Amino acid sequence: MLRLFGAVVKEDAHPYPSCRIWAPWNLTMEKHSCLADDVDCYCVAPIKLGAHVTVSQYAFLCTATHDYEDPEFRLITKPIEIGDYAWIAARAFVAPGVKIGEGAVVGATASVYHDVPDWTVVGGNPARFIKQRVVKRVSGAQPYPENVVLHD
Repeated sequence: MLRLFGAVVKEDAHPYPSCRIWAPWNLTMEKHSCLADDVDCYCVAPIKLGAHVTVSQYAFLCTATHDYEDPEFRLITKPIEIGDYAWIAARAFVAPGVKIGEGAVVGATASVYHDVPDWTVVGGNPARFIKQRVVKRVSGAQPYPENVVLHD
């Protein structure tokens, strides 16, 4: 259905039936990406989810705001980009114009107003750096990019 309205939804991408997508023509979901139940994608500007991205329940991806200093309260739109292997946890908020880096994790209920570097974990309101993300080495697991720190 999303494709009929202009969304780009690649192979094995999974938008759950109860996620809400405003202006689906501004949504791109790369392979194996997921928008979980009750995610809200306010796609006034483009939202791009990279490959293997998970956006968990009740997260809010918001590409629009208003200029509160303008007497006409003009709409401001900026795209959101979420890099490959990133995870946006439950009830997180991602503001207009934010880029979430490859492999980054946004903790549950975090509010992200600035870009998040690759392979980092952030949390809180406003979201702040917590630590570098390190991925456990598991035999037979899907391969991660070469720049990923693996440990046993």
